[in-house]
Amino acid sequence: MHLTSIFLGIIFILNLMFATIVLFLERRDAGTTWAWLLVLFFIPILGFILYLLFGQNLSRKHLFYWEDLKKTGFEEKVSTQLVNIHRNQFEFRNPSSKHNRDLIYMQLVNNHAYLSEDNSVDLFVDGRKKFEQLFKDIESANDYIHLQYYIIKNDRLGKKLIALLTEKAKTGVKVRVLYDELGSRSLPKRLFKELRAAGGQVEVFFPSKLRFINLRMNFRNHRKLVIIDGKIGYVGGFNVGDEYLGLNERFGYWRDTHLRIQGTAVDALQTRFILDWNQASRKYDISYVPNLFPKDVPHGDVGIQIVTSGPDSELEQIKNGYIKMILSAKKRIYIQTPYFIPDASILDALKIASLSGVEVNIMIPDKPDHPFVYWATLFHIGRMLEIGARVFIYKKGFIHAKTIVVDKEMASVGTANIDFRSFRLNFEVNAFLYDQSLADKLASIFINDCHDCKLLTLQEYKSRSLWIRFKESISRLLSPIL
Repeated sequence: MHLTSIFLGIIFILNLMFATIVLFLERRDAGTTWAWLLVLFFIPILGFILYLLFGQNLSRKHLFYWEDLKKTGFEEKVSTQLVNIHRNQFEFRNPSSKHNRDLIYMQLVNNHAYLSEDNSVDLFVDGRKKFEQLFKDIESANDYIHLQYYIIKNDRLGKKLIALLTEKAKTGVKVRVLYDELGSRSLPKRLFKELRAAGGQVEVFFPSKLRFINLRMNFRNHRKLVIIDGKIGYVGGFNVGDEYLGLNERFGYWRDTHLRIQGTAVDALQTRFILDWNQASRKYDISYVPNLFPKDVPHGDVGIQIVTSGPDSELEQIKNGYIKMILSAKKRIYIQTPYFIPDASILDALKIASLSGVEVNIMIPDKPDHPFVYWATLFHIGRMLEIGARVFIYKKGFIHAKTIVVDKEMASVGTANIDFRSFRLNFEVNAFLYDQSLADKLASIFINDCHDCKLLTLQEYKSRSLWIRFKESISRLLSPIL
């Protein structure tokens, strides 16, 4: 009994020390701090190990330096654009860009997100069609291929992609592949042996120091980018793997949204890739050369800002963009997201929109890929139903799209989900799109997807079982750390 008391006393003292570390060394919002304190309270000692794996704050560290902006000329272009917009001297080509001047200015100030209005955009909502076009573009590459994904699977699609990249490298095309180690944890490095032998370069984002053990569970690079010859850029939600072609029995049809861009916005995607590559690389840093940013004729008139965010910044740029979009809505908002765990600021913005008479439409999956995240999503969906939002449950398969459309005039498509992880813990990239025709297409896609959905009513939600309510309540408390 005496030894038990001593043991319990030691655990109490250690937990008190760990709680002090969480309280005073981490500068987080109160909700996140309380969530971690609850974990420490209910899971002594092990809770602090989880904190070391999932909870360390990276915002004080600066991983990326914007020197490449100077080399590419982006810094000067951003500064000039800021001054001209501020003085009302900027000549907008697209009416949707002009109408959303405030949002564009905010993204310029917060994220150096240069506005280009000479772009054309192809939309992909089906994995087979997206990768079919991507492979065609890779086969047509003459100079270089820059490819970055959070997940590359060791399966048929992953092997086919790497084999194609290897063949292009053999012809003299410069191939660079960047992937996140945790997202691609099942990917053996030997799979790139022939690509490297052919002259291709492969880098890993935040690799583990111990083989098979990566203690950095947070701060993952969730971006998906491809840049080909500086003329074609891809950004969106699809990773690389058979399941994204709908070949996984668990998820069934995979519904996602991806963009193929031609125009000056590709320069911004290129700059983002260079920053990520140079952070990950220790041997093969990319130096600025003119062919990385070729001069090209305009391809269209779609306005685009490429906006990035990550845990090394306190500004949460993509989230701020979402809030500004929501608050600017006059008629309708369409949201597609696999995870809906908004913080108070996003919730308040959606509530204000709905209470102001704006029609808020949200589409989420019918099946979980992460249980706690799924139940937390359902809890927050209940809050939206209470304020009059329409909620659609996608039944055809798994919806992974990260899309917001406002008033069929502007939209955002990219890698960021509506949750704490995307806003604060992962490195993300989104394209903010200013074009009525393109936004109308995205809204039409949402409406068409509704045919494969079930409309969730408030009455049905309130009739859920006590067991589901319990899981929602526990997951809600963990929302800030999911």
